[in-house]
Amino acid sequence: MRLADYDLISFDCYGTLIDWESGIWTALAPLAARATTAPDRETALAAFAATETAQQQATPRMPYADVLAAVHASLAQHWNVPATEADHRRFAAAIGDWPAFPDTVDALRALGRHARLVILSNVDRASFAATLPRLGVTFAAVLTAEDIGSYKPDPRNFAYLLGYAAALGVPRTRLLHVAQSLYHDHAPANAAGITSVWIDRRAAATGWGATAAPPAGVRYDLRCTSLGELAGLGG
Repeated sequence: MRLADYDLISFDCYGTLIDWESGIWTALAPLAARATTAPDRETALAAFAATETAQQQATPRMPYADVLAAVHASLAQHWNVPATEADHRRFAAAIGDWPAFPDTVDALRALGRHARLVILSNVDRASFAATLPRLGVTFAAVLTAEDIGSYKPDPRNFAYLLGYAAALGVPRTRLLHVAQSLYHDHAPANAAGITSVWIDRRAAATGWGATAAPPAGVRYDLRCTSLGELAGLGG
């Protein structure tokens, strides 16, 4: 793969650029610790994944901050832990505290020398605004679930991305999508005929963490274990 072959690079944000699993666990740990049988990090992340997926499918137009609050409320009920609306909102607001991966800023700056950069994220605009200072670059566009009215892996999100690229005069063959989640990103990118790079942030772990398991047959055009590895392909 040559970065010179692409004019537009789109990124998932949370899980790919932002270490959402560490952020989620830090914000969720106080609730989990109060459970009768406190779940460990991987168990809690798997519970988050299942609950978030169900919530997004049920309420595709709900802003992501509200999704996070609803997930926290559901997990509190699941673990039989008393929690207040303020607790749920505190968990949702913590998205601004989720850290960037150590390689994110330098890699984005390097990739930005080759192509325009775009975000395609399951987020609302206000939550992303809290994250943006951690990313260190200016994006050509930020395409959110709030803008589109659906959550990945809904094919409408990738149709929206393709529409944006077309408006810039960028053909599908010159668009590259970069993401960690095989479920949220690579499966629908496959269906849309978009070249994709898997940033396998969980290469040293087992299971799927805070994301749902991908469908059978999902594929990608290149696997990297860091964003820096992809940026290094540009020389």
